[in-house]
Amino acid sequence: MVQDNPRDWHNLLSETLWAFRTSKRTATGTTPFALTFGHDAMLPVEVKLKSLRFAAQNDMSAKDYTQAMIQELEELDQERIDAYNHLEAQKKVVARAYNKRVKSKSFAEEELVWKAVLPVGTKDRRFGKWSPRWEGPFLIDQFLGKGAYQLRDRDGELHAMPINGQFLKKYYPTTWEMKERGLADE
Repeated sequence: MVQDNPRDWHNLLSETLWAFRTSKRTATGTTPFALTFGHDAMLPVEVKLKSLRFAAQNDMSAKDYTQAMIQELEELDQERIDAYNHLEAQKKVVARAYNKRVKSKSFAEEELVWKAVLPVGTKDRRFGKWSPRWEGPFLIDQFLGKGAYQLRDRDGELHAMPINGQFLKKYYPTTWEMKERGLADE
């Protein structure tokens, strides 16, 4: 709306905010106006056309109207709790969908791993596109929790900073290395 009328944005702002406050959110299942005041806003169209809701409201006496508003405010806490539960359920659905595609990695202490060359995408000028993407192998010195690991060189020197497990992958020795150590059949 603003792009079509760049000089008239200040006149359109109130309409846009009204539309935002009176439209239902999928996360809560209700409108922000209803969560604040306990009932949906009366749209200007409903007033002009004298909708059923508007007519019912006008037929009430002042005492009945006040009593109805108090009743809505008492029910507001339950509506807010329901909206919060709806929001939590939506978050669980999103988390479940996300976690389907997540592959968890876990490494044991003293296990050999490759470490991604960080920052990812860094290239050595000497090699160009053939730059190595992984370096190592390194030993897992300690699991720090929440997917973080402390690495150690084969010489026993600890790395200064821990690294996230997503930047690690298991090291599988080649047959040449296994033969050299006397672990493979010749």
